[in-house]
Amino acid sequence: MSVPRTAPAPRASRRPLLLVALVCIAPIVASYLAYYVFHRDSHVNYGTLVAKPAPAFAGTTLAGKPLALADFKGRWLMLVAAPAECDATCTAALYATRQSRTMMGRERDRVARAWLVTDGAPLADSLRAEQPDLDIVRVAPDALAAWPRGDDAIYLVDPLGNVVLAWPREPDIKALANDLTRLLRASQIG
Repeated sequence: MSVPRTAPAPRASRRPLLLVALVCIAPIVASYLAYYVFHRDSHVNYGTLVAKPAPAFAGTTLAGKPLALADFKGRWLMLVAAPAECDATCTAALYATRQSRTMMGRERDRVARAWLVTDGAPLADSLRAEQPDLDIVRVAPDALAAWPRGDDAIYLVDPLGNVVLAWPREPDIKALANDLTRLLRASQIG
């Protein structure tokens, strides 16, 4: 008895197998291409990432009450340091912190603002009136010497007491607010 010969499988039956294999392998190939070939920008934040514990400072408020960095624990803190005679750069920094905090909407209570006055000169009443929610703290002139960029930046300190970002003294307010919004959205603290 002879065994009947079967005809070879037609090529069309391999097509579904190749399509299934292609569908399975395509996402892997696409992910490698996206990661190694099509590079995104190295960062998306406007400020410079610092990510280190904030050097402590201590001073007194205008009312003479002691105030230190530890008193802001539990809240995000935007920090500006400048002499009492606030020049145009200082005014721009204070304005930027006020506007970006205002842009946070209902999240703005999570953010505090502080101006570290680095001398004993009197403050202009008009400047104090423009900044109603600003904590003004008189500190020693060298209080920011240990900070990453000294007094040449606007700093963001997280609720745990770490310096997170440093922005330029005359920042793009919208970009600063975008950084702050992104951090507040991602953060479960503060």
